[in-house]
Amino acid sequence: MRELFTLWRHTKMVVLVALTAAIYAATLIPFKVMTIIPGITEVRPGVVVPVVFGLLFGPAGAWGSGIGNVIGDVLGGTLTLASPFGFLGNFLFALTAYKVWGRMGPLSSHRAARLDSAATVLEFVLAAILASAVCAATVAWGLELLGMLPFTVLGGIIFANNALVTAILGPVLFRLLQPRAAAWHLLWMDILEPEDISKGPSPRLGALLLWIGGLGGLAAGVALSMNLGGGQLFQFGAGTVTLGVKLGLVPFAAVYLLGCWLA
Repeated sequence: MRELFTLWRHTKMVVLVALTAAIYAATLIPFKVMTIIPGITEVRPGVVVPVVFGLLFGPAGAWGSGIGNVIGDVLGGTLTLASPFGFLGNFLFALTAYKVWGRMGPLSSHRAARLDSAATVLEFVLAAILASAVCAATVAWGLELLGMLPFTVLGGIIFANNALVTAILGPVLFRLLQPRAAAWHLLWMDILEPEDISKGPSPRLGALLLWIGGLGGLAAGVALSMNLGGGQLFQFGAGTVTLGVKLGLVPFAAVYLLGCWLA
């Protein structure tokens, strides 16, 4: 994941970080009043930004999404102890999308991100689902660690909102922006030098581990938080095995990170 650090050498990438952060914050702030859980989460149509900008701008989209989420919290009056986990979750939201693209075997196009066929739209939707699961698991796990909310409450809400919005609006936004970004030479692969980008030793295995760590971590977190069937999904105060959730997701986090390195 060398590109997450080498991007700062390139002025265009730094500008894209700032652009992504500004756009993401601007799309989040107006909807802060449409709360789902007061002070924690709200209706977020702006979550279409991380996956689209992650595929277009790569690591700049990841940093920009994380920073934009924090700016949205600050300006929207929802800055809390959970905000660092919001940064990390949205950072991984964009990172996961570009790391898994082109690496899912027969389900991938094996070329730069473009939506010009039903197969590439399917690949986009799959990347959005996985990225949504990683974001949801990260934020929900963080709030479980802080003792603010049980995983089962927040994990399901974030995943459903992110996946639905990105799968529906994402292809439309991507098809509008990708040709323009390509024409202006703003795609991240066009800006970074080959030596700035890490080459994963086993991309397909890495993608598989990303799925296991991301989707598996979300499923395990919900199951453990519901006491393996003893609680109710989306119900506040549902039974939660706090220590089980805290420790049970560690292996999935490790598998996910290994997947990022291999991919």
